Amino acid sequence: MDSADGNGNGNGQEESLPPPPPVVPSDVVPLKAEEVLSAPPEPVKKKITRLPIARRGLGTKGMKIPLLTNHFNVNIGKNDGYFFQYSVNFTYEDGRPVEGKGVGRKIMDRVQETYASDLNGKEFAYDGEKSLFTIGSLPQNKLEFEIVLEEARSNRNNGNLSPDGNGDNESDKKRIRRPYNAKAFKVEISFATKVPMYAIANALRGQETENFQEAVRVLDIILRQHAAKQGCLLVRQNFFHNDPKSFADVGGGVLGCRGFHSSFRATQSGLSLNIDVTTTMIIQPGPVVDFLISNQNARDPFNLDWAKAKRTLKNLRVKTHPSNQEGKICGLSDVPCKELIFTLKKRDGSEGTEEMTVLDYFVNVRKIDLRYSADLPCINIGRPKRPTYLPIELCELVSLQRYTKALSTLQRASLVEKSRQKPQERMRILSDALKTSNYGAEPLLQSCGVTISTGFTQVEGRVLPAPRLKFGNGEDFNPRNGRWNFNNKKFVQPTKIDKWAVANFSARCDVRGLIRDLIRIGNTKGIVIAEPFDVFEENPQFRRAPPMVRVEKMFEIIQSKLPGAPQFLLCLLPDRKNCDIYGPWKKKNLADYGIVNQCMCPVRVNDQYLGNIMLKINAKLGGLNSLLGVESSPSLPIVSKAPTLILGMDVSHGSPGQTDIPSIAAVVSSRQWPLISKYRACVRTQSAKVEMIDNLFKKVSDTEDEGIIRELLLDFYNSSGKRKPDNIIIFRDGVSESQFNQVLNIELDQIIEACKFLDEKWNPKFAVIVAQKNHHTRFFQPNAPENVPPGTVIDNKICHPRNYDFYLCAHAGMIGTSRPTHYHVLLDEIGFSPDELQELVHSLSYVYQRSTTAISVVAPICYAHLAATQLGQFMKFEDKSETASSHGGLSAAGAVPVPQLPKLQDSVCNSMFFC
Repeated sequence: MDSADGNGNGNGQEESLPPPPPVVPSDVVPLKAEEVLSAPPEPVKKKITRLPIARRGLGTKGMKIPLLTNHFNVNIGKNDGYFFQYSVNFTYEDGRPVEGKGVGRKIMDRVQETYASDLNGKEFAYDGEKSLFTIGSLPQNKLEFEIVLEEARSNRNNGNLSPDGNGDNESDKKRIRRPYNAKAFKVEISFATKVPMYAIANALRGQETENFQEAVRVLDIILRQHAAKQGCLLVRQNFFHNDPKSFADVGGGVLGCRGFHSSFRATQSGLSLNIDVTTTMIIQPGPVVDFLISNQNARDPFNLDWAKAKRTLKNLRVKTHPSNQEGKICGLSDVPCKELIFTLKKRDGSEGTEEMTVLDYFVNVRKIDLRYSADLPCINIGRPKRPTYLPIELCELVSLQRYTKALSTLQRASLVEKSRQKPQERMRILSDALKTSNYGAEPLLQSCGVTISTGFTQVEGRVLPAPRLKFGNGEDFNPRNGRWNFNNKKFVQPTKIDKWAVANFSARCDVRGLIRDLIRIGNTKGIVIAEPFDVFEENPQFRRAPPMVRVEKMFEIIQSKLPGAPQFLLCLLPDRKNCDIYGPWKKKNLADYGIVNQCMCPVRVNDQYLGNIMLKINAKLGGLNSLLGVESSPSLPIVSKAPTLILGMDVSHGSPGQTDIPSIAAVVSSRQWPLISKYRACVRTQSAKVEMIDNLFKKVSDTEDEGIIRELLLDFYNSSGKRKPDNIIIFRDGVSESQFNQVLNIELDQIIEACKFLDEKWNPKFAVIVAQKNHHTRFFQPNAPENVPPGTVIDNKICHPRNYDFYLCAHAGMIGTSRPTHYHVLLDEIGFSPDELQELVHSLSYVYQRSTTAISVVAPICYAHLAATQLGQFMKFEDKSETASSHGGLSAAGAVPVPQLPKLQDSVCNSMFFC
């Protein structure tokens, strides 16, 4: 859950993805030799590769405001040299490859110490894996070295290893030789390629080549190595110091560890180093027992679940007392310390062996006082076949070990609360980090003439005025500070609720009082709500039943008593908002019966809470809470002049450890043009962890397309007075820079095919805009403690030297430091001016029906997110085999059946059910 994860700014992913295609003018098609020789009579229609468009000037609207940003200017003194890249290969002396992670840096440090003269005294940047970079070349294209690494431990502690069933010194030595004794390695360094440093200067002039990515990667590796030498934990482009002041306990034996992200970016004002605060999760260091007690929330070590402990501890590193030796936990003993027997040489010097328990050995032979280990399992730091057992209280977990499981709701809340910083505090932490990292002293940076300034970059922002909003009874309002409220205001299009009922899964709540308040609040907003048909109480005998059963039983009651299908159902959940009834309940209502419904958790209910619930109910039932002034008069530039479809696209994946859960692609589309406030969604499953949406166009026969886009185009046509859109604006969430070309060439192609399949002669114009939240650029007001004002847009200085991007902070950041959304315009055939496009994006942050504030990213993307999350809940309780089909994307192993989502009933599929 560290903020570094995800695919923020693309740079972190360069290593795993293929390089971007070569940059050619978009209208040039390279010819193949054989085509030139025997030109075919028919001109062959070649598919042109689209590339992200160049910037079309800067915006001018809005009030100018001076800002600082966490980009630090980088000067490069040398432009004529080369980075030389070498491949590194390690083997043991018997030729076996070295598997273990993390030993590479130790080996390369030793090579540098031992063979400095053979390397001409050259410093190198090593990436910790297989690549090494130098400035200028090494003496030869291929070098081979042999080195020896000793683990720091003295002989007298060998006794510590005895408890494993063979005490004679010989076999002890054999066993411990691999992990602990001196080991010999062969190191082979061979030339791979060279990267020109001028690639950086070219990129800053707007001519970006793949060499730029490589050259910048070398600089990133130099900084990573600099951090590794200071003993930091490295996670992609983030590093974490072992400093208890940066740890925050989030419960369950897990700590949030604050560290720093750093990446080099090409910007309009040169190369800059973007440094930001980030957090990763680590295991609480210290005694193993203390960690297990907090991890399992146990009273004491004698109430621990040892099967669970074994899974949790596997592969964690421990330091043992009193020998100070490090080892990896490979398992736990099956019997307690006082019963675990091993064989060792007789201690009186006579021939033969004797048996002894691990407890006796440590207490009587080693004279170590053990307070509580006797009845607990021992820790094995050897191997399964050749164990090395230690009493649990002699083992301490080493610091900075990542915790990679998903956090619980409570842990996540605690992390958010403990890791946020106010803007000024964030600036102070970043300034201090730059000073202490002391990049000026890094010899490799010196030799390529790189200096990094320590001052925040100054940029000019512009604050766009908030769009005017329309409410019921013809009232207008200008939002202030990105907020408005509905006190004494009516919804612009209120609905009517006459046939409805309540399903109560919650034992504790005054339901009658709640209904009375809901009707009263609805009336103040202009919604006429009749008395409900009935309140259906859950039969108490099913409260402990599985979620699917509870929902089934509730529906049996509802069906037996309701005269006909209700227009709306209100569901009162037990006292947890994210309880496990939610998914099955939504599936039953939306997919099986087509009933609009609203869940609520009736704890701490007040008028404001009920007001927010009414916003959602009105939108789901087809009403509108507020409209933009420019939408009702229609006067939005371009969008109001010609039928325009707005799409929001997102893919949500299971949490990091889950590879078997399909990813969920959601596309929402605007309807009832000229409105830009009403949407519907189409959601499909696809292969796990696949980011490109693979069902946009799905031809099943010459006349049939079962893809997502056709469904949305037909809805737009039917809801917009039988008009086809002339313009289609696509907002895409969640892709990194390295995937922009795929969005432009794979996804957009599918969308165009879906359009052509409907009508061959129809040629809508497209705009494609990617929104990124997962990046590390922040803005600060130089002399003010608060966040940047809502509506702040930045398109100069730290934006891309060639590509068309801008940052927008549409929302008022109330806590922590605001995270702007980074918008990248990849294509615009429609012809927006920079001001028109920024105004449209800003306006789309004000049409989100669920809240009375501007949101931080355009509403269609938020809706896509909500729809994917809600339908993803359907999958949680499904039996995988039952819903499997051969539908969905390909994975490495070929076609893998992906369980399909059930289709929503017609009565709800066009609604804003996700609201």
